Amino acid sequence: MHIPFFIYLGLCLVVAVMGMNRKMGFYGYLFASIVLTPLIGGLLVLVSGPRKQ
Repeated sequence: MHIPFFIYLGLCLVVAVMGMNRKMGFYGYLFASIVLTPLIGGLLVLVSGPRKQ
């Protein structure tokens, strides 16, 4: 029972790391991935633009 949870959480962390330099940042994409799914979070990372400096 614990293994799928850790896999899901790991995928959410991968999405969050991919979105570190994007508009919503690490915690925004982490929250979106946990609430929605890592797949939807990954799509959000792909369509979002880079963070403005």
